[in-house]
Amino acid sequence: MSDTSASAAPQRATQAPALPRDTLPEDGLAGTLVGRAWVPGDVPGPAVIALRTDGVFDLSRHYPTMSTLLDTPAPADAARAAPGQYLCSVDELLGHSLPGTRDATRPWLLAPCDLQVVKAAGVTFAASLIERVIEEQARGDASRAQALRNQVVGLIGENLANIRPGSPEAMELKALLQAKGLWSQYLEVGIGPDAEVFTKAPVLASVGTGEDIGIRADSAWNNPEPEVVLAVNSRGDIVGATLGNDVNLRDIEGRSALLLGKAKDNNASCAIGPFIRLFDADFGLADVRRETVHLRVAGTDGFTLRGINTMASISRDPADLVAQTLAAHQYPDGFMLFLGTLFAPIEDRDQPGGGFTHKLGDVVTIQSAWLGALHNTVTHSETAPPWRFGLRAFISNLAARGLLQGAAL
Repeated sequence: MSDTSASAAPQRATQAPALPRDTLPEDGLAGTLVGRAWVPGDVPGPAVIALRTDGVFDLSRHYPTMSTLLDTPAPADAARAAPGQYLCSVDELLGHSLPGTRDATRPWLLAPCDLQVVKAAGVTFAASLIERVIEEQARGDASRAQALRNQVVGLIGENLANIRPGSPEAMELKALLQAKGLWSQYLEVGIGPDAEVFTKAPVLASVGTGEDIGIRADSAWNNPEPEVVLAVNSRGDIVGATLGNDVNLRDIEGRSALLLGKAKDNNASCAIGPFIRLFDADFGLADVRRETVHLRVAGTDGFTLRGINTMASISRDPADLVAQTLAAHQYPDGFMLFLGTLFAPIEDRDQPGGGFTHKLGDVVTIQSAWLGALHNTVTHSETAPPWRFGLRAFISNLAARGLLQGAAL
């Protein structure tokens, strides 16, 4: 296992405040960037927006939902062609979307998806596979992790990256591990033919950049999961990508994989953003396959953790993960798909052998060259702002703003 390649040693440092332009990709506004923003007004509500060199434009009169926009024959062309209504400058929007900057009189970014189901693929990287086996063997006890890590690596080896899931070589390894009594449900989905794909969050429950992200108060061993998230429309077309944090409660899932829902789907536990970069002539799935996602966790205690998630190391191709998601289900409003992560932090935060876990107030930044940066602050799911704006509220809001008259959602 090459966890040292997935995360560097922890440091003691102060948190550097994010700046508005830190949220943009390295090429600024050159790409086709769309998202959702909460827009004030007589009837405030969420709007589908485009970020352009001359400002932020509300596309809701043309596309009342992000699902509608992504279902057009050519979403990037549609987003560029729609005139929209000017809202503010890009710097103003990004400045009001940083942690702690909400102002009810000005627009701020939301999670860029709306009607899409939020799905996640697990155990898609070799390093993640090893750590899931360790969680299972440790039964959620972080103090046992290092000893188990040495044992598991000794039997399996450090590098499974060259094993193609479902291949004859993978099946030979499965037989060997079963003979040694080390077979695991995580190894099954890591090197077997079928990917793990689960529902991460309800429709409209994801938080966006600048918002609090939640861990359960009864979890003592948890970590962020920096991931690329694909935007897939109702036809199964991959039309764009964004960033996400699939928060992982290692102690809860480690006690039993049947607790996956309790470990993964909690208030404010799914962050997506800052926006969707649509596929166009200059950005596509090939770029996603080569993307490197950077993580920074900065605590109020001065602790800083850095890590990377290199998409080139993924064991299952993103297109295959989408195909497996679609194999036996339909998504008439499209879906968002977390692709999994290489990152699995094992550095000690407080004491030797204790490993890493979040503390309240941690500022988590997930950033990549093509997709910008997602900023969130860790709190408890129980005390994060409760999720109130569901489908009934969303539809009622669209109706009150006159966006349902003759429009397809």
